[in-house]
Amino acid sequence: MSTLIELDDARGAPLDDHTLPVAVSRRWRVALLLVACALLGGAAAPVHLSARPGPALPGRATLLSAGPLLLVVDPGSDPPTLSAYDAAAPHRPARWRVAVPPATGWSAEAAGDLLLVVERDQVRRPTATTARSLRTGEPLWRRPERVYAAGDAAVAVSEVRSASGPGRRVEGTVLGVDPATGATRWSVPVPSTAVLEVLPDPPGRVLLVQDDGLARLLDARDGTVHGQGWLPPADYGPDNPQVIGAHLVLRHPSDTGAALTGYDLPGLARRWQVPVEPGEVTLRACQGLVCGQDERGRWAVDATSGEIRWAWPDGVRWRTVAGAGPGAEPLVLLGAAADGERTLVATVGRDGPRVRGVLPAGVNDCRRVGSGLLCRGGADRVTIWPIDPR
Repeated sequence: MSTLIELDDARGAPLDDHTLPVAVSRRWRVALLLVACALLGGAAAPVHLSARPGPALPGRATLLSAGPLLLVVDPGSDPPTLSAYDAAAPHRPARWRVAVPPATGWSAEAAGDLLLVVERDQVRRPTATTARSLRTGEPLWRRPERVYAAGDAAVAVSEVRSASGPGRRVEGTVLGVDPATGATRWSVPVPSTAVLEVLPDPPGRVLLVQDDGLARLLDARDGTVHGQGWLPPADYGPDNPQVIGAHLVLRHPSDTGAALTGYDLPGLARRWQVPVEPGEVTLRACQGLVCGQDERGRWAVDATSGEIRWAWPDGVRWRTVAGAGPGAEPLVLLGAAADGERTLVATVGRDGPRVRGVLPAGVNDCRRVGSGLLCRGGADRVTIWPIDPR
């Protein structure tokens, strides 16, 4: 049986002043060295993950996940069809299958008893949202905007495509939507463009950050403002700022180059600030931390205190799995195995990077489905690979 010898390297690497992505005190340098040693000491050959078989489908199909459902859109049928499978038992026959309007792409999310299906054009801009019954797929209402679920309410927006892709940057007017009927409940104008984020906790709140720095925390049910304040100039986009629990974390220019700053919600009082390396940085929430990736590696900052929890220089070689919706944590990463054919699976969260297992050769096009990975394999079939989130 072959051994994947590069696991020790994938679990961490000794850290020094030249590899840290942020400026930290000597105490935190020592802490980070301990984390790296723990990762190196715990390395072992990864197990082969056990797969659950999924449905057979044509190569042209689009795979989506929403709540308890695995969704398959077949754009080549006439008309296009949307099929729903039980994500926990994808080998069983489809729960339902319905016709859908033609589109170039789709995305979906579950909202209580609703399934919000977004139709997209060739550059992934939303063209309409159809609310369907999660149980039967029956269409209930339709709007020409992108509709987000927000607790027991919903908001409709016109999205602006940014350099990192569509999503969260909006323009025009933010509209509160009655999820039962699709009717507009309230509206808030956006002077230029803004970033919108739906908060998972508490549910039913949305954060709206305008390009001029005005940030407002709105109640999705009636548009009431629960808190507001001003943020510094920044490159507001799909991953900036990040809201994690009761804290907002923003990357922005500073006197020393760039910084991460943490603010309390809903009052937006500034609590901490740490410098970061200049250049392109991707931020994501991961189990109460802000997980960052830049050209020098991956690292994590505590959203409450700004403390550096871990750094992983070798993490730059790993790619984040697409399809993770709100609350899909920890982050799942994929990396190449030593044989160049198989794929390593790792997670990053509060405990740093952990290699979870290995996928066999020929598995590709993976995305998140609940706590597992949905991947394509041979014979036009998909498989789900459960991942222990602990």
